[in-house]
Amino acid sequence: MTSETKAEEKSFFGHPRGLATLFGTEMWERFSWYGLRAILATFMAASPAVGGLGMGKGTAQALVGVYGALIYLVALPGGWVADRVLGARRAVLWGGLIIMFGHISMAIPARTGLFVALGLLLIIAGTGLLKPNISAMVGKLYPEDADARRDAGFSLFYLGINLGAFVAPIVVGWLADGDRWHLGFGAATVGMALGLVQYVAGRSRLRGAGDEPGHRLTSAEHRHFTLVALGSTAAIVVALTLWVLSGTFSLDAFALALTVVIVIVPVVYFGYILLGSHNLTPEERAGMRAYIWLFAAAAVFWMIYDLAPTVLLFFAADHTDLSLFGVRITAAATQSFNPLFIMIFVPVFAALWVKLGNRVTAPQKFAFALVMVGLSFVIMAAASALAGNGRVSVWWLVAVYLVQVFGELALSPVGLSVTTKLAPQAFKGQMLGVWFIAVSVGDAVGGQTGRLREHMSDPAYFLTLAAIAVVAGVLLFLFVPRLRVLMREHDHAPSGHQEI
Repeated sequence: MTSETKAEEKSFFGHPRGLATLFGTEMWERFSWYGLRAILATFMAASPAVGGLGMGKGTAQALVGVYGALIYLVALPGGWVADRVLGARRAVLWGGLIIMFGHISMAIPARTGLFVALGLLLIIAGTGLLKPNISAMVGKLYPEDADARRDAGFSLFYLGINLGAFVAPIVVGWLADGDRWHLGFGAATVGMALGLVQYVAGRSRLRGAGDEPGHRLTSAEHRHFTLVALGSTAAIVVALTLWVLSGTFSLDAFALALTVVIVIVPVVYFGYILLGSHNLTPEERAGMRAYIWLFAAAAVFWMIYDLAPTVLLFFAADHTDLSLFGVRITAAATQSFNPLFIMIFVPVFAALWVKLGNRVTAPQKFAFALVMVGLSFVIMAAASALAGNGRVSVWWLVAVYLVQVFGELALSPVGLSVTTKLAPQAFKGQMLGVWFIAVSVGDAVGGQTGRLREHMSDPAYFLTLAAIAVVAGVLLFLFVPRLRVLMREHDHAPSGHQEI
């Protein structure tokens, strides 16, 4: 290896220079995503007199829930398109461009929901192309046998994610304060544009990573794919048009229908795996039965955890004294607590899992995570009861996010690891995407929990969700011996956090 090559590989904290390009691109893309998320629900619920869409909070919660759910669901087809048609590098480029146009649509100050719907649709499609494939490109920067360096590189990459997630709510929330919604959406546009500029400028540093599809379609397969894609799109458009013309369409019904579809997806998928032969061994079938329990636990966790941009945001805006150390903050800025705590506690939990080793298994970590997210909503119940029609200290939300992060660091880093471990040989590649479907299911169902608030008080709502999580966690603890038998081994926790 020449000295020039060595210098290149050590130019970004001892890693290939391409990592700097991908680090910056992902950081700015996450800035745009978390910036939009920080104000989307309050924008939807705000009165048209101040530039909002005038939706009920329950409707806004449901729509933000299915929006987040679709973001994770489209990672599966997005990865397939890159692997078979575009290649990862072009998929990330096109995805970033589509995301940017989506934010531009959101930033148009027109008093209609049409541009908002178009913008969200473009962001969903673009994220499906960008998110799974930029992570894949990080892995391709390293030789096959460089596992330690690759793991360290991913740690830096995920630091970029959390930096973007931390800064975005503060900046976008400040710009959008005072009902300047589209100024906030414009900042998200600028963030994605900066990410694209860095990505294009740093193309040469990627050293060909992701230039070509891994399994390019033949000409006949490409024509078939195009016909199926166009036919599916046309069928969806026709179905929605007929639904609207029938006079029964509503945003609440639309969100509910999408939620049902999203929940059905993993049911059909797991049924397909377990009911078909696929040459699965008895050990693989047992592992899949154990994985279904963990999948369901993860969905319950995300159902509560991802209420941050809706329920917790509304509470911050309506019932919280937004003063931190004597400095006024925006309601959106409270969502920066989560990534801040992640960056602080990742090394602590990484060291803890190493020290505990095999003594704590994946099911036990999942159960702990469920109990933690449940306890966070016990805190929310107390805060909402004290608030009444007034306001409580923002430190209540600080406590909620802190407890939730303890749960996330017990569940999120283990999720992909246990998925790869329990995946049958015939489904190794596909199963990595299945983990994200758990997030999708949780987000969609979480959005629908807003319907409960029409029939109960806020403290009762929070305690109901807390009880679901805690009971699920206790049940999982009780079933740990059985799951360990099905899994046939102890879990080895990875050393770093993987933020999704």
